Amino acid sequence: MTGHAPHEAWPHQGRRAGIMTRMTAAVLDAVVLLAIVSCEYGMVAGLAFLVHPFTFGFPRPSRWLTVGVALASTVGYLAAAWTISGRTCGALLMGLRVVGPAGRLRPAGALVRAVLCVVFPVGLLWCAVSARNQSLQDVVVRTSVVYDWSR
Repeated sequence: MTGHAPHEAWPHQGRRAGIMTRMTAAVLDAVVLLAIVSCEYGMVAGLAFLVHPFTFGFPRPSRWLTVGVALASTVGYLAAAWTISGRTCGALLMGLRVVGPAGRLRPAGALVRAVLCVVFPVGLLWCAVSARNQSLQDVVVRTSVVYDWSR
């Protein structure tokens, strides 16, 4: 087997991940999303500067717009990552992959799972008491988060 994990980790390949690994991946993803939303704001500010360079002022969006953009960005990031590779940046760093009942997660399943994760994030805590280490989102969408250090 090849990969970027220590030799001692390979026996866990394919096993369902627990709460601590998943929470760590979620925190790492929150940092990535903060960077994404900051870049989005920077692009809007840059466009505003290009349109009105002499009267430029940094945009001051409402809280509702800021929250809406952040939530939409989160859903888009999660759904795209899970559809393309089954991994977000945080999952990649932690050696995790989201898999569906037939292996790779389909776009509709990834989108539903992403919306559920954003709307009800405390559902992740269910994997701490679940015998199968599944969050409520995993149960609803029939997914699992497994250790996977393969490419």
